[in-house]
Order: sequence, then structure tokens, then C-alpha cells
Amino acid sequence: MHDDASVEAKTDWDARIALRSDEERAFTFPDLDPPKEVTATAGAGQVTIDWRPVDGAAGYLILRSTGDHGPLEPVDHHSGDILSVPAPPYVDTTCTPGTPYRYAVASVPEVTASGRPSSTVSAVPLVADGTVPVVSVTVDTVAEGTELAKPWVPMVGSERLSQLLCTDLTGGHEIGAELEQALRRMHDEIGVRTVRAHAIFHDDTRVYAEVDGEPAYDFSVVDAIYDKVLAIGLRPVVELGFMPRDLASDPAKTVFAYGAIISPPKSYARWHDLVRALVQHLVERYGLDEVLTWDFEVWNEANLEVFWSGTKAEYLHLYDVTAAAVKSVDPRLAIGGPSSAAAGWVDDLLAHASAEGTPVDFVSTHTYGSPPLDVQASLDRHGFGDARILWTEWGVTPTHFNPINDSVFSGVFLMRGMKSAAGRVDALAYWVASDHFEELGRPPRFLHGGFGLQTVGGLAKPRYHAMSLLSRLGPVELPVTWSGDGGGSLVEAWASRDDDRIAVLLWNLTLDQTKSAGAPELSRTVHVQLPGVDPSWQATITTLGIGVGDLVAAAADLGIGDWPSDEQLTELADRSQMVSTPLEWNGSALELTLPMPSAVLVELRPSQD
Repeated sequence: MHDDASVEAKTDWDARIALRSDEERAFTFPDLDPPKEVTATAGAGQVTIDWRPVDGAAGYLILRSTGDHGPLEPVDHHSGDILSVPAPPYVDTTCTPGTPYRYAVASVPEVTASGRPSSTVSAVPLVADGTVPVVSVTVDTVAEGTELAKPWVPMVGSERLSQLLCTDLTGGHEIGAELEQALRRMHDEIGVRTVRAHAIFHDDTRVYAEVDGEPAYDFSVVDAIYDKVLAIGLRPVVELGFMPRDLASDPAKTVFAYGAIISPPKSYARWHDLVRALVQHLVERYGLDEVLTWDFEVWNEANLEVFWSGTKAEYLHLYDVTAAAVKSVDPRLAIGGPSSAAAGWVDDLLAHASAEGTPVDFVSTHTYGSPPLDVQASLDRHGFGDARILWTEWGVTPTHFNPINDSVFSGVFLMRGMKSAAGRVDALAYWVASDHFEELGRPPRFLHGGFGLQTVGGLAKPRYHAMSLLSRLGPVELPVTWSGDGGGSLVEAWASRDDDRIAVLLWNLTLDQTKSAGAPELSRTVHVQLPGVDPSWQATITTLGIGVGDLVAAAADLGIGDWPSDEQLTELADRSQMVSTPLEWNGSALELTLPMPSAVLVELRPSQD
């Protein structure tokens, strides 16, 4: 993740795209066609923009002007990161009801480049009239269906894993023990298979030192870390960084409260040998068959100056050297990058690797505040179409200590992003598992807007509840159609089938973070049609919404101060659970009210009578 110095860049679009703009590219982006068949459909409190997807586009930028002649500017949903979205439709709730707007859509080949905008279309968002608009959702329960993709299962993010060995206390809770328990819960309850974290080469792991000018390696701390990870049932994604002090060309260049060194190596040959020695050691300790299932990722967000003090060319050289070191142990071991912020440098790495013959087994990148872009077009452009796509960081916001991290909005956001990514990425890793996370220092209080899915003390936040609801979807995805005001853009559904169960996850969400506390004009009544289900089956509903499964609301009700007592923690756990209740239905359809933000899981099973 990102420190204070990068927050400013991540909340300023111009700064984001200009960060490394002085470095010449070795390739030219394709001149993508503007999207066609663009429509803008007005609804209560929203305008839904739709278009026909463009071949080669990683995403799309939605442009808007007020009235007929104003300048077209990107619609800002206040995510603090990129403004592009991966696919249609887009729901604009930053508009003012009753005001005329013009919209256009531009194709985006890569986050720093944008194509020509489409022709414009006009819409006037409706002024609320006191009625709740209706959305109709139909689930084809008898369809053969397809395998339901679960992009949350392959990976989750974590604080640097050396903290598994830490016996210090935060808020009266032991850091290492609780971090281990949080990761175990991700594995046992959600089914997560791997964990990605920073800083395996940070000096707190004591991996590298120079004695009388010669390199010396010590992998005992790494062994203790990975022994714990494997004992949980997880496998590590080995992010190769940061720079050991004795190997850094400029050890004064650091990031984070723990002083991670972001400098290039003083000797690329010694960096090569360090990487090779680590990988060889891992193979000897855990066996080649095991380590062949791991991924080795080169650095973290080198396209941000706060994480890499060198140039782009120096990063690409680091990638070449690192890949050679990993493959020298066994050519089947998986290497990838650029592990970049905001989908940057993906094309740069692939173009370089294609020209130099450097292997790229997977592409990794990050984004916040929007569903991940579709970088498959970049892989196809440069001849790496079979490489895996790993979003090794993703979340609702890139900023530390942001209250939205603890909100119901962030939980529903997680659902929306996972559905968007399903079937087109190999992993979407939420950043991070636990509030035991100290890039900018240890948590100052219980609810502090931390990145964790779970709190210090191990309580589930709404985002963890969202993961739990997702994990309850069945193995077969069923087709869903919708209509009505915001159907398919504001209100979405993900339906599944087991041998004896239909599960339908529905939610109401905008990407507009200014409305994270709720927006009555965006509430919708949802009619769910379920043709083909035995009318004798029983229905239950599990709800996540403001005040239900809502840790912030529960803490406010109890008057929690900076840190809850053990007794208060137990009561908070009880009060912040999701609620499951029987649901009346007529044997073919049911009706729900979905405020924004909220989500419900409807499950239908044979009667137990």
C-alpha cells in the first residue's frame, strides 16, 4: 500500500498520470476507436451510461458536461485512484437531479492513455417524487449454467509477514498471534489459498548482510515466517523486495514507518545472487513440487516514486536480473510484475520483455476505488496472451485511516468488484486481511479506518461479511437478466445453484464515495423472479446493511472509546453479525427493498417438513 507521500499523488488525477511521464516509452499505444452505441438513461438520482465494448480497451473513461456546450470532463466518483472503469454500464450518481448533462465515453488502452471520446448523448437525472423505483431481476434457475468464478479465493493481502513473529501488543492484543489467526480465518472460512505481503528482504528478516565486504545470507527468519504460513494452509506470493541496507545504492531512501529501503541495488550481480540463493533455499526446504506452486513478484509499485527511487529503465533491468535468478533455479518457477500502482507500466514491462526475451508468467498490478481494469488486451498486444493476471492489491480506497474502510459501503463495493473481475482475472487480492497493519504506524484505536477485513481483536468488518456472503455462492453460476431504474448498474445480482439450493446475492451500490453513508433517492424495490423453483421450497435472507452487520453502528450504540474491553469486544461481535431470517415468497417471485448501500443473500432450499 501507500504512504502519506503517495496519497497526494493518488488523489490527484493529473499527478497520477504524470508521475513518470518524463520517461520515453519504447512503444506506441493503439489508436482505439471511440465506443459506439452510447446511451444515457435517466433515473431517480442517477444516470446509467451504456456502450458497446471496444476491442483492445483496458477500460473506459466517462466524460460529462453540464448543459449543451460545457467542456467534457471525467466523471469523478471520488475513489482517490483511477477514474477508468473496466466495462459498461456505469452509473453516475454525482449528478444533480433536474440538471441537463451531456455524456461521452473514451476508450483507455492503459491508465495513462485515453482515446478519442465518443459522440455525446444527453440525459436529465430525475428528481425524486417520493416513490421508490422498481428493478426487476429474473434468475434462470433451470439453465445448465457455467462454473462460478471466485476471484477472491486465490489470494489475500497482508502486513509484512515478519509480523507473524511479533509478540508486541496493539490495543492489548498480541500482534503476531492475531495476524496468524486472521490469516487462518481467511483460509478456513473463506477458502483463500495464498497470501501476498511486502518486505521479505527488509532488514527485520536479517536475510542479507555484508561481512568484510562479502555477502552473507541468513534465511532462518524467512523459514520461521513461511513455516507459519504453510501451517495455516496458505502459500506465499513472494514479493521480492525491499532492498537490504547493505545492498542498497542509497540506503537513505525509505518508505513506511518501518523504514523499507526503496533504492536500486548497488550491485545487480549481488541482487541476482541473493534472489537465487533465496529461491534455491526455499526449494531445498519445502521441495520443488511445493515451490512450483508459488509466485515470485518483482518489487512493489515501482511506478510510484515513493516505492522506487530509480528510473523505469532501472526497474526493467531489475526485473530482467530477478527473472534470470529465479529461472536459474528451475525454469518452471513463476515470475511476474510489474506489481504497479493503478495498472501502470503493464505495457512497458510486456513490451520490454518481448523485445529482450525476458519471461513473464503473470502480470500483477493494483487499483483502488473501482473494479480492476481489463489488462488482457495488453497481454495480447505484446505476445503474452497466456500469462496469468493477478491483481495483487485491490480495495475501496488507497488512503490510510479512511473511515470508508470500516463502512458497509466498502463491503458492498467488494462484492461489486469481485463480480466484475470474475472470469477475467486469475486473482483479485483484497488489501489486507487484518488491521494489524503498520505501514504508517500501528493502529491508534479500534475503528481507525484501517485496511483490514478484520479488526484488532479479530472482529469481522462489513468487508469480511461480504467475503462470507460471496463464499456461500454455489459452484454453478446462473444467468440473470434485469430491467428498471438502475437495473444492472446500480442494482446487480449474482445467482448460483447447488444440488439442493439456489443462492442469489443482490446488492445496491454506486461507486460514488460521497454517498457512502447512504442516499435515500437511490433506494430500490427489487422484484426477483425465480421461475422453475419448486414453490414448496423455503426461502431465507441474510442481510448486510447500515445498522445490520455494521461494526461502526454497533460500536456507536455501545459508546466504544479508543479500545473496547474484552466484554465489549464480545458484545460487539454479537451485535455486528449479519442477520438471517425466513423470507415469505409466493412460489415464483419475491420482493425486497434495497437501500444504497446494502446487500442480501437469498437462499432457497427444499422444505424440511
